[in-house]
Amino acid sequence: MRALFRRLDGWLFALMLLLAAGALGLLSTRFAHVSDWTAGGRTSLSAQSRAVLARLDGPVEITSYASPQGDLRQTVAGFLQRYQAVKPDLQLRFVDPQQDPAAMRELGITVDGALIIRYGQREQRLDELSERSLTNALERLIRGSDRMVAFVTGDGERRADGKANADMGTFMAQLESRGMRAVPLNFSQVSAVPEHTDLVVLASPTVALPPGAVQALVDYVQRGGNLLWLTEPANDTLGLDPLASVLGVHVLPGVLVDGSGAALGLHDPRIITRGDYPAQAITRGFTFTTLFPQASALAQVSQRDWAVAPFLRSGPQSWTEFQPIANDATSDIRFDAAAGELKGPLDFGLALSRLSPSPDKSEQRAVVIGDGDFLSNTFLGNGGNRALGERVFDWLLGDDKLVNLPPRGAPDRLLQISQGGLNAISVGFLIVLPLLLLLIGGAIVWRRRRR
Repeated sequence: MRALFRRLDGWLFALMLLLAAGALGLLSTRFAHVSDWTAGGRTSLSAQSRAVLARLDGPVEITSYASPQGDLRQTVAGFLQRYQAVKPDLQLRFVDPQQDPAAMRELGITVDGALIIRYGQREQRLDELSERSLTNALERLIRGSDRMVAFVTGDGERRADGKANADMGTFMAQLESRGMRAVPLNFSQVSAVPEHTDLVVLASPTVALPPGAVQALVDYVQRGGNLLWLTEPANDTLGLDPLASVLGVHVLPGVLVDGSGAALGLHDPRIITRGDYPAQAITRGFTFTTLFPQASALAQVSQRDWAVAPFLRSGPQSWTEFQPIANDATSDIRFDAAAGELKGPLDFGLALSRLSPSPDKSEQRAVVIGDGDFLSNTFLGNGGNRALGERVFDWLLGDDKLVNLPPRGAPDRLLQISQGGLNAISVGFLIVLPLLLLLIGGAIVWRRRRR
């Protein structure tokens, strides 16, 4: 009897084990749980994409023109499942492009698997299947249409399409993928800012602007146009006093320096780093550190009818330095109040807004920043420079829904290590670790021979 009961116990245990496995298999078909342990959640939908989906008020329809042969449709459906998990009213349907080649030519479909995304009365075509491209397309749908951004050229300004260190080609290429189109604005060819220009950018001119160009900018602002003015430390106003007057701001003389930079390992006192910001719509919830290589302080000289809010401010140990600072020599500058230097904190980024003089606009906005290097090709990748620049452009264009989007990128793509730490790792892996393995192997051989 005992042997029979033991056998029954064994069979019952096996049966219960099979039933438990079956129950787990059944539950796994009805319920799913996904855990992403990567830094920044790179294998799941990013916070930026989730924020964009949250700003889409209505349903989104995506049509994939993918052939039924192969695994392309499964790939597209699996990719979009991450978006559908966040936005259930995102619908996907497939169309076989081989069924109606004429319609495909009319739609401009040339890539197998191309997507057409429709949101309300707007649509975007997408030939690349990636989270960045799809999220950018959704941002353009929210924006409604491409925004025309005119860059003043002809006076030594930073080029929007340039690849030189001081130009802004890298930054503008990223903005163009989000629905902004940069066009040159040369006042030697035109006498006024063209109509339907959404934003004019005056990016760090190096020579004096002609009076006609300055007057065209003043007229543009007085008519209600939005403006981004990136200025630099200089003793010459470059003929821009009328523009500064209509905005009610003044660029203070000297270069802004910060005595606390040495504690952060910065050998150039002209490099200003900020990690905290005054409360303003552009910097609300923004916690990334930004770096400004050479900045000039700004002051509000008249109220006029602008509402002025600073969003970039230097630290208490900063001041406006009048003495020249060499790039290749140690600096021994000191604050000199007798010379007229001003002690910080000092504003070097101002956001201006007012009721628009234009009858077809509700609000006019302008931003003046005492540095343009932070958006240049050289310094764009430092900290949150790119994210801050995107916020500035979104705010100027009135896309308030997009201002507070989380910045793109993963937090662990950059390894920051000191030279001492690098030397320690090199010695450890090249010398210490091999010696340790040899010692362990020798000890094992010695013990075996003693037995």
